[in-house]
Amino acid sequence: MFTTRADFDAFFSALPEPNAAMREAARARQQTLTKPPGSLGELEAVAVFLAGWQEPKIRAEHIQVVLFAGNHGVTKQGVSPYPSEVTAQMVANFQRGGAAINAIANAFGLRLAVHPLSLDTPTGDISIEDALTGEETLAALNAGAQAVDDTADLVVVGEMGIGNTTVAAALCAAALGGNGLDWAGAGTGLDTAGVQHKAKIIDRALVRAGAPCDAFDILKRLGGRELCAIAGAICAARLKRIPVVLDGFVACAAAAPLFARQPTILCHCLAGHRSAERGHGRLLERFQLRPLLDLGMRLGEGSGGAIASVVVRAAVATHTAMATFEGAGVSDRPA
Repeated sequence: MFTTRADFDAFFSALPEPNAAMREAARARQQTLTKPPGSLGELEAVAVFLAGWQEPKIRAEHIQVVLFAGNHGVTKQGVSPYPSEVTAQMVANFQRGGAAINAIANAFGLRLAVHPLSLDTPTGDISIEDALTGEETLAALNAGAQAVDDTADLVVVGEMGIGNTTVAAALCAAALGGNGLDWAGAGTGLDTAGVQHKAKIIDRALVRAGAPCDAFDILKRLGGRELCAIAGAICAARLKRIPVVLDGFVACAAAAPLFARQPTILCHCLAGHRSAERGHGRLLERFQLRPLLDLGMRLGEGSGGAIASVVVRAAVATHTAMATFEGAGVSDRPA
């Protein structure tokens, strides 16, 4: 998809847009269904959202959960209570079917695809060097783009990578402003002192990386393979007109450099949930995305987004299968 950096830059100039007429038709149908107007709340909004991207009818039967895993050199700085080896161990757990995302995907018939990305080659330690080379950045973006299934009705993006909440916070600060403490959170269980140390490492990385630049450079200097892959998947899904459900803080942070470059890049995306990770609510506010769920989750793995995709299914079911007032012989409210 992205042979060169120029291809990545050109992507932003030709973005498919939602079909306004289909959305208006969906709004009109909502007014005819056997319920008081607006009584299904966010389900109605989700149905209208989907109508802009899916023709001739909205659907959420084939849901793909795509999970990317990567390792980070910044873990050498003590930003996580877990060693980087846990990333590969958890990937093995995903492949055996033993993780939370496996249980959720199996319960609801979601298609899970796990993509480990060069786990034996951690990124550079962002506090002292760039995370990736230009070629590695392109490779990770393309890995994400190629992972999106053309037959999916909906794609949920998720991640696994010890240390990646540090990288996520750095991406948010570089793309959207602020310092390490503005964006750093507990991650996999840091205490207050640990969060403060993490924030200092992020600030060091921001100084080293220099002033904010374009999306590609932010991902290259401060990102990680799994975050770049999520960014690539978001881009590919936009071109394929496939709606995306974003998982938690890390998955959303992967989109921050894209959003800084072109704020309309996320108009095919839903926020699956609001993570308990400290910076996530702030990030969703910047994106102007309202989360479908708020369950206090902070696991990652695409878990919150996967649960939210079932809410999307409910939105599709009510929009497409409910009777109209006329069809059911039910009296509508007076004009």
